[in-house]
Amino acid sequence: MMLDKSILLTIVLAPLFGALVAGLFGKRIGRVASHSVTIAGVALSCVLSILVLYKLVWGGAEVFNQNIYTWFEVGSTSAHVGFLIDRLTAMMMVVVTFVSLMVHVYTIGYMAEDDGYERFFSYIALFTFSMLMLVMSNNFLQLFFGWEAVGLVSYLLIGFWYKRPTAIFANMKAFIVNRVGDFGFLLGIAGVLLWFGGSLDYAAVFAHAQDPSLDMASRSVELIAGHPWQVATIVCICLFIGAMGKSAQVPLHVWLPDSMEGPTPISALIHAATMVTAGIFMVARMSPLFELSETALTFVLVIGATTALFTGLIGVVQNDIKRVVAYSTLSQLGYMTVALGVSAYSAGVFHLMTHAFFKALLFLGAGSVIIAMHHEQDMRHMGGLRKYMPITWITMWIGSLALAGAPGFAGFFSKDAIIEAVGESHRLGAGYAYFCVLAGVFITALYSFRLLYMTFHGKQRFVVDPVKHHHGHEDPEHHAPGHLAHAPHESPWVVTVPLVLLAIPSIVIGFLTIGPMLFGDYFGNAIFVREANNVIGELGHGFHGALAMILHGFSQPPFWIALAGFIVATWIWLFNPRIADKAENALRPLHAVLANKYWFDNLYQAVFARGGIRFGRGLWRGSDATLIDGAINGSASLVDQVSALLRRLQSGYLYHYAFAMILGLILLLGGSWWVLTRIAA
Repeated sequence: MMLDKSILLTIVLAPLFGALVAGLFGKRIGRVASHSVTIAGVALSCVLSILVLYKLVWGGAEVFNQNIYTWFEVGSTSAHVGFLIDRLTAMMMVVVTFVSLMVHVYTIGYMAEDDGYERFFSYIALFTFSMLMLVMSNNFLQLFFGWEAVGLVSYLLIGFWYKRPTAIFANMKAFIVNRVGDFGFLLGIAGVLLWFGGSLDYAAVFAHAQDPSLDMASRSVELIAGHPWQVATIVCICLFIGAMGKSAQVPLHVWLPDSMEGPTPISALIHAATMVTAGIFMVARMSPLFELSETALTFVLVIGATTALFTGLIGVVQNDIKRVVAYSTLSQLGYMTVALGVSAYSAGVFHLMTHAFFKALLFLGAGSVIIAMHHEQDMRHMGGLRKYMPITWITMWIGSLALAGAPGFAGFFSKDAIIEAVGESHRLGAGYAYFCVLAGVFITALYSFRLLYMTFHGKQRFVVDPVKHHHGHEDPEHHAPGHLAHAPHESPWVVTVPLVLLAIPSIVIGFLTIGPMLFGDYFGNAIFVREANNVIGELGHGFHGALAMILHGFSQPPFWIALAGFIVATWIWLFNPRIADKAENALRPLHAVLANKYWFDNLYQAVFARGGIRFGRGLWRGSDATLIDGAINGSASLVDQVSALLRRLQSGYLYHYAFAMILGLILLLGGSWWVLTRIAA
């Protein structure tokens, strides 16, 4: 049975239609019509995506790989718009559209007072369309289109409140950093076209890569004379540099925390299930290429391990509730990348899927808290909110338990699979990565429960201080820190319903999918896995396998390390909060390192931002002002001086001209005489 092409086109175009209607006619049709048309479009995409997943997994449908439209053909090279729909794609489609749908509904409540209401709905629907184009593509050119489109729309969303200088700085930072990664990505695509059969279609490229007669794993080229480089290594590292930008891996991670300047719904949309996971999806999709290069996989492994540990540490010292969740995202993306680096692609994509639900839940839960706190984001001015916000409190606990990898919750299955895979790997760098992911388990529990205790437990650290006016989202100074216009209260149903709907898969999705996602050959030929590193597969599949894995988890180091993190966080931030201040003073040098985020931002500002400005000014002074302007202005001055001299000779007096003629005649005769005498001699 073949998938219906019209269904696939509807999945992609429905969000685009909603985005165009809300964007072009939003002010005319009003708020209700704008959010209705965009929500309807994304809901339709979500329902049809679930239908496609059902047909592929249970309905016996074949993998769909067809070109829909030919853009151009130049010789043997052609560009198409086409879809590759296999189980990997279908899973991503469901995750993207479901989380996007929850964000759309949530936005009705969160952005209710914002003047840019219609514009925001247009942007998030357009973002959904862009992400669907990325994950459904069957060729590198369409992949690059979706890749750049999500980057563009994220720029618009992060800087949505364009009257805030911090928002403009954040969206420019995100845009520029991602362009660095995208340059490497574009070089990687060019390398694919050059060395892998002259095609940009996935199927042709993968067939070329796996053809034994071509032996692409051994093919090399000398970029520098006398230093051969494996072709696959060059291509895969360049592709991964693109993933480092999109998925915020060290050192291209600096844009993601600052992107919290945008409205909270886009934090969930961009940083949970869509844009930041695009890099993970891309590497998994390109697994047949990455498996040709041990060097590239080692590079992926080390970068992911570094990101998982060191960005998680920063989250421990953050006081902004959204930034804690943002650094958590960075750390979890590191875990996914580590899985890719040890060839455990299924474990990495499994964590991508489970993480999407509980991280979207945490971001939206943080947004619910921010609404109740009159848009206060500093956790030092919170506390005791559980009695005011019981639904948000419970769902945030569920999301945090899933994030920390508590047995039975979604994150437990996927994160444990990654740690097992790294522990069983013998790849260069696996020892370092194993230490990082184990230490990261403790750190994750520490900042997760710190957030819960500082926000929902302990004494109230805010004062209800009614004010006369409320200036809305765009005015960050509309109240003093810790002073609220009214007592906190639970968010409206358009906010809490998405929280509940995201909390459910945060509990059960890992339990339901552990078998087929990791060991049931769920992905088929979509992911090339060379090494079966996961010993968890020996525990069985299905319901009994999941139970066995939970019991197995209690005897493994990750469980006890996470428990230690929970105990430390509970002891400090629930029962002895003053210890945190004492620890900060005692560990001031370490705290300074983490609070300054290892000075990456300072370094980039000094070297690339201010350094670039100084370099540009130097070029302006040396080249433009001195050389170019000097040549142009100098030639103009020379012409002016010559003209002034000639102007004096053209006086208009007859005796001046007579004198000049006599002088010229004397010079002519004298010159002729001198020449003749020389010839005679």
